[in-house]
Amino acid sequence: MQKALVSIAVAASLGLGATAAQAAILDDVKAKGYVQCGVTGGVAGFSAPDSSNVWTGIEVDYCRALAAAIFNDADAVRFTSLTSQERFTALSAGEVDVLSRTTTWTMSRDTQLGISFVGTMFYDGQGFMVREEDGIESALDLSGAAICIESGTTTELNAADYFATNGMEFNTVVFVDQDEVVKAYEDGRCDVYTTDSSALASERSKFADPDAHIILPEIISKEPLGPSVRSGDTQWFNIARWTYFALLEAEELGVSSANVDEQLGSDNPAIKRLLGVEGEFGAPLGLDNAWAYQIIKLVGNYAETYERNVGPDTPIGLERGLNALWSDGGIQYAPPIR
Repeated sequence: MQKALVSIAVAASLGLGATAAQAAILDDVKAKGYVQCGVTGGVAGFSAPDSSNVWTGIEVDYCRALAAAIFNDADAVRFTSLTSQERFTALSAGEVDVLSRTTTWTMSRDTQLGISFVGTMFYDGQGFMVREEDGIESALDLSGAAICIESGTTTELNAADYFATNGMEFNTVVFVDQDEVVKAYEDGRCDVYTTDSSALASERSKFADPDAHIILPEIISKEPLGPSVRSGDTQWFNIARWTYFALLEAEELGVSSANVDEQLGSDNPAIKRLLGVEGEFGAPLGLDNAWAYQIIKLVGNYAETYERNVGPDTPIGLERGLNALWSDGGIQYAPPIR
């Protein structure tokens, strides 16, 4: 009997310890009053500051959604600009609470770095950009080319695989920072600029003459880009993951920042659960029951973040493609809130 009681006491103690450890990041975030978000130095449409240091982009909106869910304040977030070499160390060391920085979800990153990917905010693939005057129409015409690449990325490995597979040679011109890569390409230090196709479109939109540069048709890799958090804190991981899912679920259910207050009176059970009118889905996350309502009210749904940052009517000009909902021919999909 005594052994049983001791076992129960030990198990209870371990359970309380695990719960306390799991809540550590949320407690720290609440104590300081904001979410610290790791982002790029500036990729238009994804994460970039303006002249007043106001950050915008689809990845910035994700961080704002996280702040909205926790604080009911989308501005309760601060941004840390990180290079490709710095990003994982900064996340693991706790310098940022979440990394939302055009980062590809790969097996080695997911299993060896002590981080966990939340989901795929943007399905992408690596492409190539060249000058129109060079008359190149296909990536298969790039043998022997000098290619500008950012170091510490999957871009290097993908390019090496592609050229080796097709029996072509190439010369890499490697830089630590993406801004350096872009400047080198603009200055003519290389023939080709390669990175995720969305980033190519983003950088081209900022050129003095965007039409003088073309993005070749070949996509040579899968680049699922998404936010990540430190492993080991289940509660924080769930908050980060369901913030992303709430953006998707809201779009699928037709709930937007413009109609969310009206939708509080909806008879649709799924909408009721999403907005916290029915059920108790905030408590397991350590959040208010209106956490998803706050996200939608203050940031919008996934379609809103996409359209205002990278959509067809922006300088980036990207169609939804794979990033459309599953019901619209894409592969974006959220598990149900129930």
